[in-house]
Amino acid sequence: MPLNVAVQMDPIGGIDIAGDSTFALMLSAQERGHKLFHYTADRLNYSADRVWARVDPVTVQPVQGAHFRFDDAIPLDLGAEADVVLMRQDPPFDLGYITATHLLERIADRTLVVNDPASVRNAPEKLWVLDYARFMPPTLVTRELDEARAFLAEHREVVVKPLHGNGGKAIFHVRETGENLSALIELFNAAYREPHMVQAFLPAVAKGDKRIVLVDGEVAGAINRVPGEGEIRSNLAVGGSAEKTVLTSREREICDALRPELKRRGLLFVGIDVIGGEWLTEINVTSPTGIVAIRKFDETDVAGMIWDAIEAKVAARART
Repeated sequence: MPLNVAVQMDPIGGIDIAGDSTFALMLSAQERGHKLFHYTADRLNYSADRVWARVDPVTVQPVQGAHFRFDDAIPLDLGAEADVVLMRQDPPFDLGYITATHLLERIADRTLVVNDPASVRNAPEKLWVLDYARFMPPTLVTRELDEARAFLAEHREVVVKPLHGNGGKAIFHVRETGENLSALIELFNAAYREPHMVQAFLPAVAKGDKRIVLVDGEVAGAINRVPGEGEIRSNLAVGGSAEKTVLTSREREICDALRPELKRRGLLFVGIDVIGGEWLTEINVTSPTGIVAIRKFDETDVAGMIWDAIEAKVAARART
């Protein structure tokens, strides 16, 4: 059955379709006959238990620079006229993002929102992962320079990163000498009101940081992201390269541990990051990526798997 799919995302004109997971999802939806509507989060409105947005009906094609065509904008009642809302705008996970989750939560009983907005709000990548600390490298969350110094003294090398960053931005490697640690904490404290994450440096990151995609709790595929020369960051957005990979037994153990809670929370499309085959560093639920690279290396149609799961959930709702 064709579905009306509202895609809440960043402006579509600025994306790189060669690796963009949201665009891949849109192409897959269109191939299945679903109708697409594009809007940005700042277009959300609420009144009298209605949430709506002024949306652009959109047609997509895999041609960079000519990858979309808008029809005339229309108001769309997301609770009554949309079957699915894909919440796919990139972080920062700020008050604007949080407000969007609150508004979409008001229609989640009528329209399937992927991922579930309340669960996204309550599971920021670098905080929810603390529930699985047994799989994580040694980790400190702090704004205190003395605490960061003590942690560095214990672990000899650390990385410092924003608690709500994304895409590999603002991740710093601090060596045993502690050079620039005080300046870095000072800078972070000036830039962010929240604490910061300090983790023991894992030399295994030089061999890659594995992105594992789970669809409705099940492993759908994985890629290994290798840092560029002179980098510790392996994110594809900052110059990392992708390569084919398989899961270790430890990685499967991690996925098995996550599965029940992902399903319970309605987190249908999730990407986790694992270093060295054993160290879980993030659980990405806001706008996970990686499905284009996975298809390139092993031809797994993760976008199709996501739509299979979405369509099954919409059909199940219709029966109740």
